[in-house]
Amino acid sequence: MKTSGIIRRIDDLGRVVIPVEMRRVLDIGEREALSISLENNAIVLRRAHAGCVFCGSGKDVVDFRGKLVCPRCARQLATVQATAE
Repeated sequence: MKTSGIIRRIDDLGRVVIPVEMRRVLDIGEREALSISLENNAIVLRRAHAGCVFCGSGKDVVDFRGKLVCPRCARQLATVQATAE
């Protein structure tokens, strides 16, 4: 796990602000839902949406440049790309 060297304090309500630089790098928008879990004594934040960015399917999605894409949409994208060339 990569560390950034940034330290944030928890406020009175238990909130922590995620630095804007990290949100930009990961393309995390305002009001976006994140899932919170514990893994090996660490608090882990992940996007709550675990489906294809195009159709929402959660079946067999793969990560492509930080976005989840299902096989069906990946094939359609490949077809569009081949047609554009």
